[in-house]
Amino acid sequence: MALLRGVWGVLNALGKSGADLCAGCGSRLRSPFSFAYVPKWFSSSLSGYPKKPMTSYVRFSKEQLPIFKAQNPDAKNSELIKKIAKLWRELPDSEKKIYEDAYRADWQVYKEEINRIQEQLTPSQIVSLEKEIMQKRLKKKALIKKRELTMLGKPKRPRSAYNIFIAERFQETKDGTSQVKLKAINENWKNLSNSQKQVYIQLAKDDKIRYYNEMKSWEEQMMEVGREDLIRRSVKYPAKSEPEQL
Repeated sequence: MALLRGVWGVLNALGKSGADLCAGCGSRLRSPFSFAYVPKWFSSSLSGYPKKPMTSYVRFSKEQLPIFKAQNPDAKNSELIKKIAKLWRELPDSEKKIYEDAYRADWQVYKEEINRIQEQLTPSQIVSLEKEIMQKRLKKKALIKKRELTMLGKPKRPRSAYNIFIAERFQETKDGTSQVKLKAINENWKNLSNSQKQVYIQLAKDDKIRYYNEMKSWEEQMMEVGREDLIRRSVKYPAKSEPEQL
């Protein structure tokens, strides 16, 4: 059922540590819950909506990221994620099992909560609710995806020559509203000579090379931690554990 598909729980728990999630629950981690948007007429029947629990690696990564950030305050997220991925790979199976057991326990709680919600709904209520929240759910999903990729250190897309020019001049222009600044900068861009524009065109080419190299490294890293779903469809890198075919 489309409506009852959750989204990644780790991103709704950003800003909290693993200790916060499991405070008072001993060795068992509880599943994070948050309230979803529902129409007023339906609020009495459905008070909360669960999110999918964090996978074992995501839980581990989220717990380790604040620690690594504190130890390396000037490091980029992509660098920290790479270190965390290496630490995860080297983690003994006995320690990984703690996170895997926590994920299975959370998943069971999640399924039970979904079943409880389904029992409260009639078919007509489900259809009405889907129509009401579809747009909000899609927007929220896109925002969560963006936050997820940021947390995982996905490289920023390359900028065009025009965007580099705007970013440079926007900081220098102090007077006027943002709209007025952009209009003036746009006129300045149009008035640049070909030789002047060539400087920014070269910067854009350099940024494209930077993006390609960083994406290659990042996607290889995502494959190592089991996130092949984040790899671009048109680009596939061979797994490091597989021997190259002659």
